[in-house]
Amino acid sequence: MNVQTLAQSISENISKVIYGKESRIKLILTAFFAGGHILLDDIPGTGKTSLARALARSIGGDSKRIQFTPDLLPSDITGINFFNMKTSDFIFRRGPVFTNILIADEINRTTPRTQSALLEAMEERQVSIDGVTYKLGEPFFVIATQNPIESQGTFPLPEAQVDRFLMKLSLGYPDRASERAILSGHAVESPLSTLGAVCQTGDVVAAMRAVRDVHVSERIGDYIVSIAGATRESDRIRLGVSPRGTLALMHAAQSYAAIEGRDFVLPDDVKAVAAPVLGHRIISRSQSEARISGANENLIDYIVDSIPVPVE
Repeated sequence: MNVQTLAQSISENISKVIYGKESRIKLILTAFFAGGHILLDDIPGTGKTSLARALARSIGGDSKRIQFTPDLLPSDITGINFFNMKTSDFIFRRGPVFTNILIADEINRTTPRTQSALLEAMEERQVSIDGVTYKLGEPFFVIATQNPIESQGTFPLPEAQVDRFLMKLSLGYPDRASERAILSGHAVESPLSTLGAVCQTGDVVAAMRAVRDVHVSERIGDYIVSIAGATRESDRIRLGVSPRGTLALMHAAQSYAAIEGRDFVLPDDVKAVAAPVLGHRIISRSQSEARISGANENLIDYIVDSIPVPVE
């Protein structure tokens, strides 16, 4: 099963639960196969948790959910060593981070220390407890959420930590037809309860390896570097894209190309993923513009349109 076929099967399966969001599902699968993580900046009730569970069921994997609160501790995420009175020995109890699909709900409602514990696991794909390192399983994909409307009692993620998410997306409200389909689909029972797997986690891991083999020509590489450089030189941007962001754009473009059925990257692949990959990695100079939802993504689109497209 190639990456395109696999992605199509997973997308169609998720669409049985999440209606009318095919383009967003495609971007989420792009991040998934690229080995990155997703930050969903969205209001409650738009299907974020259902989407994560549908993805886990589609790949035959496990999913766990953490509700972030101010009193949540790092050990509540990673796990803890506890003393077993019967064996007179310490036993490691694994935390919810040991899963395939992790839903980090309202990540901005917990303290920076606890946020850092999750972000370290995301980056290193391992956790260290009392000097012992435990590897996380494959695949490992975090879908973190935060509510853009409510800010009371929150701990906003610093720019350096937001930068660790491959993409920042918003599902948004469904259109009228999709919302009507939601009512019909959930009239008797949730379609999630009967959703089956279309592949296994091993197929996903193989697809992730295949994505890294997608060819990026020198001209495409120069194109990606030019886009990142333009964000650092723009008069409208105070903080441009970091080298980590440049790498993220390349990896996302490789994944998008593979999902499109190609083993090489085109400029259109870079354009398709530029805004969700780079939008949360820049800081606008205009405070009023920074408060507008989607303003950074629009600015990235403007910059991408201003860069000459390479022609073979």
